[in-house]
Amino acid sequence: MSSARAWIAARSMRQRLLLAALAGGLGALGLAPFNLPLLALAGFAGLAILVAGADSNRLAALTGLAGGTGYFALALHWIVEPFFVDPWRHGWMAPFALVFLAGGLALFWAAAAWAARHFGPTPGLRLGLFTVTLALAELARAYVLSGFPWAHPGHVWLGGPMMVLSAWLGPHGLTVLTLGLSSGLAAGLIWHRAMLLLPVATLGAAFALSSMVPSAPEPAGDAAIVRLVQPNAPQHLKWLPEMVPVFFERSLRLTAEPPQQDREPDLVIWPETALPALLRHSEDWRAAIGEAAGEARIIVGGQRLETDGTARNSLFLLEEDGALAAIYDKHRLVPFGEYIPLSGMARAAGLRGLAEVMGEGYSPGEGPVELDLGALGTVFPMICYETIFPQFIRRAERPDWMVQITNDAWFGEFSGPYQHLELAQLRAAEQGLPLLRAANTGVSAVIDARGQVIASLPLGQHGALDAALPPALPATLYARSGDSPVGVLLIFLFGLLLWRSGQIGIDPGRQRP
Repeated sequence: MSSARAWIAARSMRQRLLLAALAGGLGALGLAPFNLPLLALAGFAGLAILVAGADSNRLAALTGLAGGTGYFALALHWIVEPFFVDPWRHGWMAPFALVFLAGGLALFWAAAAWAARHFGPTPGLRLGLFTVTLALAELARAYVLSGFPWAHPGHVWLGGPMMVLSAWLGPHGLTVLTLGLSSGLAAGLIWHRAMLLLPVATLGAAFALSSMVPSAPEPAGDAAIVRLVQPNAPQHLKWLPEMVPVFFERSLRLTAEPPQQDREPDLVIWPETALPALLRHSEDWRAAIGEAAGEARIIVGGQRLETDGTARNSLFLLEEDGALAAIYDKHRLVPFGEYIPLSGMARAAGLRGLAEVMGEGYSPGEGPVELDLGALGTVFPMICYETIFPQFIRRAERPDWMVQITNDAWFGEFSGPYQHLELAQLRAAEQGLPLLRAANTGVSAVIDARGQVIASLPLGQHGALDAALPPALPATLYARSGDSPVGVLLIFLFGLLLWRSGQIGIDPGRQRP
């Protein structure tokens, strides 16, 4: 038995679970704002060693649960921020939100660890199985119960050179690569140091491959100029009656600023819920925006109330004079933010959505759409939370570019807004499409078709940014195939490891080792 395995075997259950939680927390250091992917690999490797060395299925499941809780508690600690926008009303829910979110998501990791221990008769097979079962668990987490594809292990590469591999592998392919590298590192620590050469060589090859991917081309000289407006309206002030005109006038001034490029903007983009009035009462407000924008068309986030009382969180495309040209209604709403699941029971208990500003919250729109902006091409609109889902764009015709309007003022200034920005970068890289992002408090950004931020406005500042619209690249492999190939590969690998472990394809009378 290796010294590492012997040391772990000598630990009590409580010590093992504490180590698992610490290993999970180390894995979360790969995400923004820390962006330390090599430390993350070490954390995932430590957790894999603990799962492989578990003495029982129960201990393996508890180890996965502890590791996942540590990982998600650190990765998603920003979830407490929205509850302190109105602390007297919602502050008491903050600790429960973090505990239940981290613990709930960690159940996926617990199931993966249990399966690895149950089907793996040896530590080596458990390492391989844990790589596959955890990747399958993360794939399921992206879809089950409406899905929450945030803070996957593969996201530790976002913002760095390895992110471009998502054009071929997609987000879950990056997770498979990450967990495979970690298991290889774990195998070298458990058995023979020479085995470390394989994950090190694989990591070096991945870095080399990513460095050979060419950069996105520069915008053409006649590319459209787009202005992003960032008013920086703190959430606790945003809807105060005396502050609404202050932030609106600030946005108008930013819209009317002299051009930063050699010509006037062709399009002006305001962030989510930037229109102060409901659509039906906004004619004067929209006219003021049109006047400030000059000859440019406008995209602005706002709210609308249908005749039956249904409330929508929407994106409005306005003509040069502020007239309404098109509407997109947000279709993937934030649970417990924009709507309450099982709302009847929740409201009886006194729970309300954090972002509710009208009646009983928002209702979802019909689904993804594509907007035709004429000379500016076709655009795929996303409102805030929708950007974390890679599958929605595949339901529409391939656009020329993507736009995200968002209000990240809910999530503080430490990690949440930066993780949200990197997920937008991932969408651009995996699709080969540029993405323009207008955020109320930042980070507003112009992202090219390789996922690189080429211009931005800092978090927590107001300002306007003019930039030429970057060109699109041909459809990537991931854009054409989606997540299905990775899912099929993982199922195949799971079956192969079951066969290797003697779980399938053996004589019924044979004893399991």
